[in-house]
Amino acid sequence: MIRSAGIFLVTATHALCAQAGAVNDTGLQQCYGTAATAVACSATVGGDGGENPRQDARYGRDAATAALQQPKVGAGAAGFDFSKISNAGATLPGTATLGSASGDWGCTRDNVTGLIWEVKTTSGLRNAAHRYAWYSTNAQSNGGNAGAVGSNTCAGTLDAAPYNGQCNTSNYAAAVNAAALCGFSDWRLPTRQELSTLVHAGGVTPTIDSAYFPNTGNDYHWSSATSAVDAASAWTVDFNDGAVHADKKSYEFFLIRLVRSQP
Repeated sequence: MIRSAGIFLVTATHALCAQAGAVNDTGLQQCYGTAATAVACSATVGGDGGENPRQDARYGRDAATAALQQPKVGAGAAGFDFSKISNAGATLPGTATLGSASGDWGCTRDNVTGLIWEVKTTSGLRNAAHRYAWYSTNAQSNGGNAGAVGSNTCAGTLDAAPYNGQCNTSNYAAAVNAAALCGFSDWRLPTRQELSTLVHAGGVTPTIDSAYFPNTGNDYHWSSATSAVDAASAWTVDFNDGAVHADKKSYEFFLIRLVRSQP
């Protein structure tokens, strides 16, 4: 990605990877002319020999030209392709609504990456407003620094043993697994790369497809990755602008969205 005159110009490399079925495109569907102004995304502007050649909106799953767009299994903004999953693990129509009944929508499957994501709610354990510290005793991922156990920043949803009022990433994942969200008990923090696949850079705030990820906090979300430079920090993705940061694990005011991999 190249930043120029306040505009992000993205090369086609990312978009081409998306066609392999492993990485989402960026969500950008707008091209820019030589005067750094938004223009129709034509071959003259964004094509191979255009004014600003090979712009992201001209290629890949997000291509603004309908003839170049990729078919979808489900639906979603730009080139994103999502399906709603029920609390019982069944695929639902796009009209399904979020709820707690077994047939209600509870998770979202990304049909490009194959990942299944937690959908946040406005109350209860998965309340989008709840905040957590980063904590993991896994020596393979914590870089020698387990982080902080946290305090009660999640409105008492983790008060009972074995969580003991400690709102941290490990306890939250354990509680969601105990509840078998959408019929699964292998939920985890996403890697930095996995979390970044949800970033919609096409001018929306929060930077995500809110139709399939409602209640998304316009703020930093924890990933599972420890910073190689500072083991006291872990990587976050900010869904205000899609940027990636390294932040202290002891911070108790970041958000979480869990993920699971399909076998």
